[in-house]
Amino acid sequence: MPHHVGDMRLDTVFEQRRPVFSFEFFPPHDDAATRALFDSIAQLRELEPTFVSVTYGAGGSTRTRTIELVTRIRRELDIEPVAHFTCVGATVEQLRVHLDAMRDVGIENILALRGDPPRGEDQFAATPGGLSHGCELIKLIHDGYDACVGGACYPEKHLESRDVDDDLRYTRMKEECGASFLITQLFFDNAAYFDFVARARSSGVTVPVIPGIMPITNVAQITRFTSRIGATIPPALMDALSSRQDDPDAVLQLGVAWSTLQCSELLAAGAPGVHFYTLNRSPATRAILSALLAARPWDRAR
Repeated sequence: MPHHVGDMRLDTVFEQRRPVFSFEFFPPHDDAATRALFDSIAQLRELEPTFVSVTYGAGGSTRTRTIELVTRIRRELDIEPVAHFTCVGATVEQLRVHLDAMRDVGIENILALRGDPPRGEDQFAATPGGLSHGCELIKLIHDGYDACVGGACYPEKHLESRDVDDDLRYTRMKEECGASFLITQLFFDNAAYFDFVARARSSGVTVPVIPGIMPITNVAQITRFTSRIGATIPPALMDALSSRQDDPDAVLQLGVAWSTLQCSELLAAGAPGVHFYTLNRSPATRAILSALLAARPWDRAR
């Protein structure tokens, strides 16, 4: 029998449970992709994730789709959903309309992000009457709604931060504005995470910092992705990937093996859990998490 999630705010879950595993999906664009997504989530469901999160595109249709999707995930799959929410292309009044809609369907956990500039634009520009920073959105939700709010953080620094100190100041502000947890941008070198958490803690950040892990399944895709967000791939891993780029299966296997080693080390060192960027596919994440659940590296946590 599936366990019923019921009302589950993540701020209470992090106090009770270690480690917490979660999966991130993006809203599908058509019915076939929606069916494929639900198949993926159903396959991952047996691993009993603590929550799944659904990303949020700019534009009205995607916003509505995110809300519909999280409602369906909760109703049909009985998994706690986290809705992503951004400031892009909306006034504060419009943001409140969407937040009211989320509240009305019972969404209690929101990941609040500034959001990326629209495609083709380099700089983020706040909508007139809107918000210009993730901190402001976190505060808007925290002050006006009975929801648990999370934020994003950047082990290798946000592309737009002047330096790591500037970046840490924003990270701390997110907690001060009401964030109960932080999820990191993807990274492939655990030293980046450990250094970031140590610096965050010494600057006063107390909330759980969940590592975000993306299993590499495609060399061109991950190269494009990392360059866009300012994340780095360690040279030895890049060499190993490049030499296999004409063999998709070998790339996938290497990606799974690397992520499994990464997660094992993170959990053994006391990370509060792992958030998997699945790209709406289940096999890689399923293999990694199945191995972790069998090996239980967190039992060795210092």
